[in-house]
Amino acid sequence: MIKLINEKVYYSSSRGIVPAGEAGKDAYKNTIAYSILSSHNVSGNDQELQIKFDALASHDITYVGIIQTARASGMDHFPIPYALTNCHNSLCAVGGTINEDDHVFGFTAAKKYGGIFVPAHRAVIHSFAREMLAASGNMILGSDSHTRYGALGCMGFGEGGPELVKQLLSRTYDVHRPEVILIDLEGEVRPGVGPHDVALAIVGAVFKNGFVKNKIMEFGGSGLKNLPVDFRAGIDVMTTETACLSSIWETDDEIRAYYENHRRPEAFRALSTNGVAEYDGAVVIDLSTVEPMIALPFHPSNAYTIREFTKNADELLGNIESEIFDSFGLRVPMREKITSRGVRADQAIIAGCAGGTFDNLTAAADILGEGCLEPSAFHLDVYAGSQPILSALLENGVASRLTSAGAVIKTCFCGPCFGAGDVPSNFGLSIRHSTRNFPNRDGSKPREGQMASVALMDARSIAMSAKNGGIITPADEGADEIKRYAYHYDPKIYEKTVYFGVGKPEKDAKLVLGPNITDWPSQQALKDDLLLEVASYITDEVTTTDELIPSGETSSYRSNPLRLAEFTLSRKDPGYVGRMKKLKGYSATELSEKLAAFGADPEKVTFGGAVAAKKPGDGSAREQAASSQRVLGGTANVAIEYATKRYRSNLINWGMLPFTLADPADFGKFAVGSLLYVPGVKEGLEKGESDFEGKLLTEGKLETVRLSLGRLTKDERDIILRGCLINYYAAK
Repeated sequence: MIKLINEKVYYSSSRGIVPAGEAGKDAYKNTIAYSILSSHNVSGNDQELQIKFDALASHDITYVGIIQTARASGMDHFPIPYALTNCHNSLCAVGGTINEDDHVFGFTAAKKYGGIFVPAHRAVIHSFAREMLAASGNMILGSDSHTRYGALGCMGFGEGGPELVKQLLSRTYDVHRPEVILIDLEGEVRPGVGPHDVALAIVGAVFKNGFVKNKIMEFGGSGLKNLPVDFRAGIDVMTTETACLSSIWETDDEIRAYYENHRRPEAFRALSTNGVAEYDGAVVIDLSTVEPMIALPFHPSNAYTIREFTKNADELLGNIESEIFDSFGLRVPMREKITSRGVRADQAIIAGCAGGTFDNLTAAADILGEGCLEPSAFHLDVYAGSQPILSALLENGVASRLTSAGAVIKTCFCGPCFGAGDVPSNFGLSIRHSTRNFPNRDGSKPREGQMASVALMDARSIAMSAKNGGIITPADEGADEIKRYAYHYDPKIYEKTVYFGVGKPEKDAKLVLGPNITDWPSQQALKDDLLLEVASYITDEVTTTDELIPSGETSSYRSNPLRLAEFTLSRKDPGYVGRMKKLKGYSATELSEKLAAFGADPEKVTFGGAVAAKKPGDGSAREQAASSQRVLGGTANVAIEYATKRYRSNLINWGMLPFTLADPADFGKFAVGSLLYVPGVKEGLEKGESDFEGKLLTEGKLETVRLSLGRLTKDERDIILRGCLINYYAAK
């Protein structure tokens, strides 16, 4: 089904994979990725890139902090198109007025600084960006990890807020030239197989081995022409779950027609390799062999064919029971979902940037038909990605067919994905066409005994399962009736509701700040030496951003750094916040006693807390996973490796040192309360050094550990030295 090639590969858009001898000199420059990156690079160096993007996008749990940071750093207008969507705190149901206060802030900011404001319930951020921002050959930076528009020929990067701040200040996104991996699509999918099936198969093949981590995935191959645009976009948005940096696809007449339908024909550009291109590896996929898939809790890479899952349900669900007990001490009876007819789900959701596309919902309606839904605990809810999509479904009668079959159509909203809507019941099993199924996501609070399990599936198999009364069933069993419907985009929907102020800032407009919107607390510059006290020690193989700062119930406080910080690590290590407050309140005498063990000078030492975790930062791009630690007095993370570039970048932009251990075995020497002293860290950063020697004191035992900060640009070093991005720009 999928073959990985871990060596140089040579490919031509017109001829496919070819022998190495057909490539010319510097063939790496012939990839689509290279052409787009180089056209946006202002460094003059094709190895150390400084990228300026064409547009920005944020939603309502990130844009307040971004704009507040940019204002504090000297921004007086948006220099490029910046879309502020409102698809996360849309319900305005938590925290009194503060959700709508954020929306008012966003609207007044769009007027004052010249941006785009998309009111609540009009569109999911990535649906709007596909419809209105993406253009072939362009680049978009979004403060959401699923910023992926590669299927439209537009390279999307999902990063933490400070990276958008840099663009708002006309600065650059700095990155070493990434490797490029060819994704060679061959053949044609069988009826009943959808984009999530292909995506989950890819994620399952490449995530755990890091095959595409921090690399660009470039899609091509003869099978591409057989995939409609929504199908491509559905695969593309899930590339985030591979841990790749970004994605890009060849474009063709399907993409041309998409832009023409959306009244933006000028946005199309034909993209293909420039002759024979050199890639750093390849993933070869025979689409005809892909079966309906299911990603079991608790990661999209935990992928199986649905047939394999149902055949081995007792074993696989038993493994999930063991994982839940080992991680949280909860006994969750997952195997009770097994019935004489198969495994029964309690809930089904088709939603968001991955699930709520026109083609997914029309396919679901065709499969569901008259439906077999009846009054029971099981239910099916669907969320269109945008109002234009919903309008088209109303116009062609699909919406009526869905509701008549028993499905419930809900607003354009990202809530189910992160736990702010359709939260499953305790111990429930939800099947979802959405992006993630982490253990602390989708509303679960396992530390409080609340545990729901989410399995990812394609909309087609979800509809087939709903038709079968909630029994998990692959859609290729009787799915021949699926038709392809024409989609007619209605531009009036956005013309009547969306504020388009690009290039028209009203500098005298009043910026309205509700009572929950506060400025970032000030941060201190780094001193000569560093002393860290480990306030949390996490031994999980991977720590997600949802565990570092929970989603769902915290979303209303993203515009208030101090209130948000109270939730830091609450689902993973509830004692962390208390420990941080304690160490931040040490008296001079208490601190001197700790420094005395290393003979350190209190006047020359920055003292702060640290999180030690094996591989932190998988998942969301939310900067708050780092900034909340910083607000509490966090100064560094110590890790074996970082799960994503975006989390590491968030640490740097908030003035925190992203240490890794030269010897992974040293991780076992840490514990909560360990003291790590790193002398000469300021001088080392100023000289461009990356490797440091630390003294680790754990339970009276003093040892030496070798630390690395990895590759840092000069600006990144300066940001850490200044204490955070805001200080860095204030000094400028």
